[in-house]
This record gives sequence, structure tokens and C-alpha cells, in this order.
Amino acid sequence: MSATHLLLQQAATPTGWAGLRLAVLIPCYNEAVAIPKVVADFAAALPGADIYVYDNNSRDDTAAVARAAGAAVRRETLQGKGHVIRRGFADIDADIYVLVDGDDTYDAAAAPQMVRMLIDEPLDMVTGRRLTEAEAAYRRGHRLGNRVLAGLVRSIFGNRTGDMLSGYRVFSRRFVKSFPALSAGFEIETEMTVHALELDMPVGEVPTEYRARPPGSTSKLRTYADGLCILRTIVQLVKQERPLQFFATSGVALLALGLLLGVPVVFEFLATGLVRRLPTAVLATGLELLSFLSFSCGLILESVARGRKEMKRLAYLSIPAVARRGQ
Repeated sequence: MSATHLLLQQAATPTGWAGLRLAVLIPCYNEAVAIPKVVADFAAALPGADIYVYDNNSRDDTAAVARAAGAAVRRETLQGKGHVIRRGFADIDADIYVLVDGDDTYDAAAAPQMVRMLIDEPLDMVTGRRLTEAEAAYRRGHRLGNRVLAGLVRSIFGNRTGDMLSGYRVFSRRFVKSFPALSAGFEIETEMTVHALELDMPVGEVPTEYRARPPGSTSKLRTYADGLCILRTIVQLVKQERPLQFFATSGVALLALGLLLGVPVVFEFLATGLVRRLPTAVLATGLELLSFLSFSCGLILESVARGRKEMKRLAYLSIPAVARRGQ
């Protein structure tokens, strides 16, 4: 047994979170092959934790085998991972929440370390940063998409996360009960990351093994379709959280295009006193007006976004931070 696994097993003793309620939330869709091992591994890694499997309209025996493995099984009829997480965060009452996919690709042995980090530092979100050499576990297209999308989020909201799309996370009650969870599908991880970064929550990461699915289990992730959904979510979050930046970008583009079309018309008028290209002049004028309108919208919506951020911050602060009972 490696020294790392020995330390993780020692960290799994309940003394590290005595008196705290731990809930493990496992969204599942057609995971009958993998879910028994996932439930057993997390029950062993986090003694005393309540394990909930949320069945998202599975067509196989996911619910039955999860129940037989010892998990509490609940059902969410709205299809999509985001709907499942929103339901779980609303229904389950705990001090610490562990979120993990039900496909047996994440290492349960890392959970105690993640929970201890959340408690000891203390933090509001700890992400399991995926490490793998198995091509089948983390396909090249997924790696590239993760880098591109994560780089876009880091450039806008801050560089404090290395694996924005990881499905393995530990949350404080403060995070869970202040998180609106508006996404429907796999873009929920992006929304969680931006929520933490935008409110300047204390966050951390733990490197964790990421392995291939067991034989008979198939991925539900659609590389291009879900990638486009995540990109759309990022654009929407920028518009909502950073409206001045969003509308200033479009305003600069409109301003540049208007100048490109309008400057030759102006020079021609100064030289000849005539406006021969009237449609171009009208178009350039319209683009300049749209540019100033975009800047104005950005300024107004920036004030609205600041008010929303203050309200979200107050809602977050109204929930007590994680602390061992009796401290």
C-alpha cells in the first residue's frame, strides 16, 4: 500500500469531522454497472456520511442496485445533471456536501482529504483536480475543451481553479444554500465555479486519480453539444456578472466597424463637399449610435449587477461557516 493511500485512510477517521453531518450526493443516469462500487467506496471512505443517489430517469436498474448497496435513493424527473444537483442541494440538510458522479471514475480515497481541507482551512469549495494517463478516461477532445473553457473563465473571473469541469467537489453548507443552481445540464460545474469566484469564496483543490469507466458503462457527455452549452453558459454568466465588460466589448467592435466604414466618407466630404456613398454614411452613423448605446447599457447594468452581487454576498454571509460542533 502506498504512503499516500495510507495517509488518506488515516484521514478517513470520523474524528476529523466529529459532530458534523456529511452528505454524499451522487447524480445517476443508467449507472447500474458502476453505482454499487461507488456507494461502497464512499461509505468506506467517509464513515457516518449519508449517501444519496439521485436517479435521473434511468432505464436500467440503477435505483434498485443503489438501494441494495445501502444508499438512500431519490428521483429527479427533470432530465439533466443541473436539475439533479439543484434538487439535491434544496432537499438535503447537512454541514458538508460531497458531490461525485456515479460512474466510478473518481477516487473515493481522496474524499477524506478534501473534507479535512474544507474544515481545517476553512473553505467553501474543494475541487478534485483530475490526474490521469488513461486516454479512455479523459479523451483528448475533452482535455482540449476543458483547457479552452477553463482558460476563458480564468481570464474573466480569476485564476483560482485548475479543473473547472471536475464533477468531484466538496462544499460547505454556506455554498450550497446560497447557490442558485440555474443550469440544467453538464454546464452546472461552470456555474458552480463562477459562483465561488465571483463571490470571492475561499476555495481549494486536491489532486485525485481519474480513471476509465468500468466495462459496460457508457459516457453521457456529448463532447461538442455539451461543450457549446458550457460556452453559452460562460457567455451568459459574463453578461449577468460582468455586464460592463460584456457590453463594452460589443461597443468597441461596433465603434471600430463604424469608423472603418465612416472615415473614408468623412475624408471624401472634406475633399469634395459631397457625400456620394449615402447608404454607407447612414450605416456608419447607425453603428456609432449602437456603440454608444451598448456602452450605456453596460454602465447601467453594471450598477444592477453590483446590487445583485451585494445581495448574494449577504445571503452567503447569513449562513454560518463550517466548524466542528462544540467549538
